[in-house]
Amino acid sequence: MANGKIPYKIYLSEEEAPKFWYNVKAHMRGAHAPFIDPVTGRACTSAALKKVFCDECVEQELNDVDELIEIPDGIRSFYRMFRPSPLVRAYFLEQMLGTPAEIYYKFEGNNTSGSHKLNSAAAQAYYAHEQGLKALTTETGAGQWGTALSMAAAFYGLQLDIFMVKVSAEQKPHRREVMRTYGARVIPSPSDTTAAGRKLLAEFPGTGGSLGCAIAEAVEKAAKTESCRYVLGSVLDHVLLHQSVIGQECKIALDKYGVVPDVIIGCCGGGSNFGGLIAPYMGERLQGDNNVEFVGVEPASCPTLTRGKFAYDFCDSAKTTPMAKMYTLGCGFMPSANHAGGLRYHGMSPVISQLYHDGYIRAVAVEQTSVFRAAVDFAKCEGILPAPESSHAIKVAIDEALECKRTGKKKKILFGLTGTGYFDLSAYKQFNDGVMSDVIPNDDDLKKGFESIPRCKANEGLL
Repeated sequence: MANGKIPYKIYLSEEEAPKFWYNVKAHMRGAHAPFIDPVTGRACTSAALKKVFCDECVEQELNDVDELIEIPDGIRSFYRMFRPSPLVRAYFLEQMLGTPAEIYYKFEGNNTSGSHKLNSAAAQAYYAHEQGLKALTTETGAGQWGTALSMAAAFYGLQLDIFMVKVSAEQKPHRREVMRTYGARVIPSPSDTTAAGRKLLAEFPGTGGSLGCAIAEAVEKAAKTESCRYVLGSVLDHVLLHQSVIGQECKIALDKYGVVPDVIIGCCGGGSNFGGLIAPYMGERLQGDNNVEFVGVEPASCPTLTRGKFAYDFCDSAKTTPMAKMYTLGCGFMPSANHAGGLRYHGMSPVISQLYHDGYIRAVAVEQTSVFRAAVDFAKCEGILPAPESSHAIKVAIDEALECKRTGKKKKILFGLTGTGYFDLSAYKQFNDGVMSDVIPNDDDLKKGFESIPRCKANEGLL
């Protein structure tokens, strides 16, 4: 039963904050296909993965049994700095649109990193510290993950090298300075500091880089550094697990007012924010306890779900990582330099990919000029300048609300506002100056990427 008028912002107390992460794989039929070792052609073992990732993260990565996984006190203590985050009823956006729909958004930008990424950065840095490691390496696209991990690494006393996608490093020098302020070393990628970087520079002269390229460099650096592991800010199952605090808090807050969303919308790059937002609701859907519609939104310039192939592929451009079965444009696909750096990834979370393949998720691809129009409209009525990544979800939430206006339906719409756009002002300047363009790959562009997908036994019958 609804409990009175819903306030503009719904806050949870520390006592109401989640004490467990939600593992949606516990309710998936067989979870998803395992990682494949490209050398042996067999499923990756725990021991092999622990050479790359922190031990506890590997245990979480392979856990498809436990629905709830306890959040250690050391991580919950860190979370208290910025969690619980507010859930907002977007009354002003509803009024501007003149829609009968109820619109809610979960705002994850109320921390120095400006995004949801700190949820997993805190967890992974904590586990690295507990394991006795001294250093970490990672990649970052828009810079939100790099900023979050630099904060967490500094808190737990870890050295950190960050390979930042070159076009983002050029577009967002101030974001780079925040990372350096927290003690991280930031290397624009591709770089000449690794074999993977030098190879990609030779193959793609003048490239602005990609997340797949930056991952390759970070993995190589970790492998050659003593007492060091690589940590990833998206895609992998344990990252989605850590991000489930987002969906958990949404559900606790909305349950207090008897609200069940009809549709949940999130931007999709590697899948961490979207996976975390939908986790508890998807778990219920898989058990037949709701009929929520889930919509993942990606850039038309990097249409992984909407135009990709469901196959085994490398997670990095240098083909050094294990292969994951996921929707992919091919590890050799080089996306255009659009302004949503966090969504410029050739692949997609295996969890999200499997759920999409099984028909539980709908995917939409949108052009960046329409995304920025939605971002500006949102900023004018809700008072937050949104990140370009988040604005993909805003765009589709507005479309849903306008469809409700046309049909008279009173849907309850929930979307993820993953972060703020105050380090994205060069992008807003391009939009305001009227010089922003939309670059959408044609079939020939995609064909080149698809040709880089490995022709191996695991992909027989899939390509």
